[in-house]
Amino acid sequence: MTDTGPLFVSSGDLVADRRYKWALDNAARGDFAAAADILDQTVELAPGFATAWFALGAIRDRLGDRNGAIAGFEKARAADPEDYHGARLQLARLGAGETAPAMTQSYVRRLFDQYAGRYDTALIEHLAYRGPALLRDAVEAVLPAAGRPMRFAAMLDLGCGTGLAGAAFRPCVARLVGVDLSPAMIERAAAKGLYDRLAAADLLDALAGEAANAARYQLVIAADVFVYISDLAPVTAAVARILTSDGLFAFTVETHAGAGVQLLPTLRYAHGEAYVRDVLREAGLAVTHLVKAPVRSEKGVPVDSLIVVAQPSTAMQAPASSAA
Repeated sequence: MTDTGPLFVSSGDLVADRRYKWALDNAARGDFAAAADILDQTVELAPGFATAWFALGAIRDRLGDRNGAIAGFEKARAADPEDYHGARLQLARLGAGETAPAMTQSYVRRLFDQYAGRYDTALIEHLAYRGPALLRDAVEAVLPAAGRPMRFAAMLDLGCGTGLAGAAFRPCVARLVGVDLSPAMIERAAAKGLYDRLAAADLLDALAGEAANAARYQLVIAADVFVYISDLAPVTAAVARILTSDGLFAFTVETHAGAGVQLLPTLRYAHGEAYVRDVLREAGLAVTHLVKAPVRSEKGVPVDSLIVVAQPSTAMQAPASSAA
């Protein structure tokens, strides 16, 4: 998922706000040069107007002015340390600053709050999303070797969104818990009546809370969630602390042929296979299943992805399997 359109956070100056909206009107008509001129006047009037700086960076980028775009995004980042607009990601895309900066909570929350109303339709009908089905298939594939049925006492759905993955696993789970950073997504999930408990919270905070309460899960899943997290080590270690001794951790990531983590042009992260294996091993988890398959499409093109199932290393009874 990429950003959903122009944003607006007031500068506190009515004249500057009107100029900003006037600039967007010009941009909507395709007159980007005029929009840039008006935004130049806007930020001169209100130098701390992060929204206008971000829009100026985006329009300069559209005009092919890379240096001007970088300057605009840098001003937006400086004016808004919470990076509500995602200026750090745009700078990384342009090759300035960090190569794979972490997304801020305010950026991710805003992104998904905006998107919640059309999330299911967009993913299923337009992006050919099949992450939950692929994760269920992957979990089912590892159970026969351990002589286990497709039945779990408790499952934690990380980044549960509107409940697409919850719906796929609900028939085989006695107790289903979901957590998501976006309150709007949680509201949509609650309306489906799938979950026994839902929480709007940061993933690491939620996992720390589960560990503090001595909660243990036989299954933890993260469907199309880690594409918004650059460093997987903290969340993987936190998941390991709440898994039962025979618990499973199933997730998807977008991937690339190189090493480490890359920020894609879609402003989503891709994680290399070796990186994924390393962070799991460091968390005391071993890969029991790893396949490459497209979880979704982008502009009609399948996106390279990994579907992974891991479990505590002490529970391993056989060598890990991997398929291309």
